[in-house]
Amino acid sequence: MPLVHIDLLEGRSEEQLKALVKDVTAAISKDANVPAERIHIVLNEMKPSHYSVGGTLKSDQ
Repeated sequence: MPLVHIDLLEGRSEEQLKALVKDVTAAISKDANVPAERIHIVLNEMKPSHYSVGGTLKSDQ
């Protein structure tokens, strides 16, 4: 049972998230030869004020 965690900044639409999990599921199913119904995906959306690159919060960019 593959378990995939995806961390990303909040702000994507539900349609975008649905497309993301569909595409990731299809890729893992194909490449790892695992039935789609056995693949679990956890999406973790972060506020830009809770994520930093190079010492700068994404909310400050």
